[in-house]
Amino acid sequence: MARADFTPADRGELYIGGQWRPARGGGTIAVEDPFTEQVVAHVPAGTPADVDEAVAAAKSAFEPWAALAPSVRAEHLSRLHQSLANRSDQIATTVTGELGTPIKVSHRVQTGLPLTVLDGYIRLAAEAAQEGEIGNSLILREPIGVVGAITPWNYPLHQVMAKVAAALAAGCTVVLKPSELTPLVAYLLFDAVHEAGLPPGVVNLVPGTGPEVGQAIAGHSDVDMVSFTGSTATGRRISHLAADRIAKVSLELGGKSANVILDDADLARAVKTGVGNAFLNAGQTCTAWTRMLVPATQYEQACELAVQAAKAYAMGDPFDETTRLGPLASATQRDRVHGFVRQGRAEGATLLTPDDVPDRGYFVAPTVLADVDPKSTVAQEEIFGPVLAVIPFGDDDEAVAIANDSRYGLAGAVWSGDPDRALAVAKRLRTGAVDVNGGAFNPLAPFGGYKQSGLGRELGVFGLEEFQQVKAVQR
Repeated sequence: MARADFTPADRGELYIGGQWRPARGGGTIAVEDPFTEQVVAHVPAGTPADVDEAVAAAKSAFEPWAALAPSVRAEHLSRLHQSLANRSDQIATTVTGELGTPIKVSHRVQTGLPLTVLDGYIRLAAEAAQEGEIGNSLILREPIGVVGAITPWNYPLHQVMAKVAAALAAGCTVVLKPSELTPLVAYLLFDAVHEAGLPPGVVNLVPGTGPEVGQAIAGHSDVDMVSFTGSTATGRRISHLAADRIAKVSLELGGKSANVILDDADLARAVKTGVGNAFLNAGQTCTAWTRMLVPATQYEQACELAVQAAKAYAMGDPFDETTRLGPLASATQRDRVHGFVRQGRAEGATLLTPDDVPDRGYFVAPTVLADVDPKSTVAQEEIFGPVLAVIPFGDDDEAVAIANDSRYGLAGAVWSGDPDRALAVAKRLRTGAVDVNGGAFNPLAPFGGYKQSGLGRELGVFGLEEFQQVKAVQR
């Protein structure tokens, strides 16, 4: 697809109670193309008053929606899936234009994955057990109520769908605040919601900033649960706001995942796959394997392989089919990542790759750092850019110790020629997900983190259960 296919337009309204309507305030948010560095559209900057109206609409819609048979809710979601699928090309070009994801990745991941997730929740809505028995007790699973969903910019439709589809399937209603960096794809979702005829108030859209709209949602007395994906610092703030009224939170936060390559692994395959994982979406992935742990005896070879793999990540216009590494989402994010690389070098890391970038666009070159101290800044902090730290270890115990030496625990990987050895190491990693020898991502498996990577789980039946309460009826 060509850049000419990206034709954004200003969106001047919110979606509340099944209708498009103007925001209460007059502010707007500029949406920028991170490759051209130009503003391409504007959306409204919602206000706390808009949040009040959206929450009231969701609260009014809750009981009728929750009372529907699960199969009927599944039918509604099925119509939404069809409406979204009809917009798949437009979704891909929109995400590429407002985020900078290369177009091939936008089709496969930014568009394909959320449709897959929605399809899974269509089936779960109709099939998941709503009742069970323990002795003389009837155990009921009931929707928690009104959900406030606050989502990030790096996978702007997938992160929305992981929350909205699960909440709706469970019988909840939703108020969504998408990221102000990538709000345009959320408008495509709500065009599909309107076309699919979901009942008024079941799902509502209020774009805006975190301090205004996000805080109003998290602290609202009629929001029964807040589901947030983003930085650990913001997740901490949301937790405090929700705790003041004893509201449930589900948090998917940062990560600093380790890719542990054992001495009997296929080194070339493990390094190449690890580099690809670290650089996916220009490194703007919370699960990115940004620490590559390799045996000290194979360290020099691993670094050479990583540099060779990094050379294949051609930078350029994300609408060019040959581009593998697009720009970062914003100038602020680019500058933040550059700052981490400078700090890493100041703390003793060696830069193995050139830092040349195109003349325009918010690019960070594919970066491989060697001689990284496991306790240094670049080995401990989430950088959120295409930056890979290669770290040596002596034996399996030391590899596990380095991998677990992090305040995060979202994802990771283990490679070994012995599946039992790989599994034994995987079980020792304090992280919510581990891929063994390149195991594929499973959108039905639970997704979430240990430690400061969050609370709760998304995806599949575990994600559905986050939006339910359990009741015991003795009889």
